[in-house]
Amino acid sequence: MTKNLLTVQPPQTSASAPIHLSAPDVGPVEECAVLSALRSGWVAPAGPDLDAFEASMAQRVGVRHAVGLASGTAALHLGLLALGVQPGHVVITSTLTFAATANAIVYTGATPYFVDVDPSTGNMEPSLLEQALVSLHDAGEVVGAIIPVDLLGKAANYTAIETIAGHHGVPVLADAAESLGATHRDRPAASFGQAAVLSFNGNKIMTTSGGGMLLTDDGELAARVRYLSTQARQPVAHYEHTEIGFNYRLSNLLAALGRAQLTRLETMIARRREIRQQYRAWCAATPGTQIFGAAGDDQDNCWLTAILIDPDVHSFPIDELSRQMAHHGIETRRIWKPMHLQPVFVDSPSLLTGAAAQLFETGLALPSGSALGEYQIQRVLQVLTEFVGGQ
Repeated sequence: MTKNLLTVQPPQTSASAPIHLSAPDVGPVEECAVLSALRSGWVAPAGPDLDAFEASMAQRVGVRHAVGLASGTAALHLGLLALGVQPGHVVITSTLTFAATANAIVYTGATPYFVDVDPSTGNMEPSLLEQALVSLHDAGEVVGAIIPVDLLGKAANYTAIETIAGHHGVPVLADAAESLGATHRDRPAASFGQAAVLSFNGNKIMTTSGGGMLLTDDGELAARVRYLSTQARQPVAHYEHTEIGFNYRLSNLLAALGRAQLTRLETMIARRREIRQQYRAWCAATPGTQIFGAAGDDQDNCWLTAILIDPDVHSFPIDELSRQMAHHGIETRRIWKPMHLQPVFVDSPSLLTGAAAQLFETGLALPSGSALGEYQIQRVLQVLTEFVGGQ
């Protein structure tokens, strides 16, 4: 019998199989959705699944408009352009983030300005944002936008950030790439700012393999992003272009995968919460360790659970623990290396307290994916106990 090439293979269950940080959680629901989209003939970027995915995600987040794009990075880039960011502008963002946030700023010709974080959450410190805005204004700089980042699935303090941004007349583009399903004061992540972006990369809370989305209540901004994402093609019968555009649209096939994933989102978040509870119990029984960002994590989507190792209790460097986990086939990752410490951005302006650098030195993200089985979590906890308990 010829094997169906679209059949989703079950995860490995061998005791020696690698344990990944956040592997895609896909199964029969996703398989059926993608196969249906393929058989429909809508293989090109446009199609009914893309339209439906956008509508469903907008409804889930609670905004009027959503534009499916090729990646979260593309959404950041086009979001900044649609907000009018241009060469000569400064864009303020958190130093504790993935490089895509800063890269998108550079794509526009603007200068990234990094501010440090609240050590309890790893998210942008509002008081530093205020200081940075005042300083830049006094220096005659034009701040084109502010990009708060929802680190590891915990929404930033948008109550404070939006108030400060509004006072200074600067738009907010929320980087919610990691926080779908989280909330801030019971309001969904990705519903804040003039616009927000999501990522559906393979390691995110839900995935379209590769993909992202821009969400907004501003219909003109959404239309502008949609236009730029399809090579800025004018609405005429022939190919007509009056400005530079981009090939950034999400494909209909990947949108079908996203629609299926969205139906399972709450279940996948619930599983990640269960995993965090087990890590929390381990930390409670292990002196010198704690869950990173534990306060208020009832509104966190628990995308990745990270632990902090107290250097006053344990003398080993965090890389040593990471290497030990890797030796046992367990993937971990240090909390993002701050952007101001990255060689490519070392000369960028910043306002720092040392909080992000300290989190980088002491924090380690552990396997957190919703597809993880109980035996896998127990393997992680066993290796953690053997190493940390022996130090």
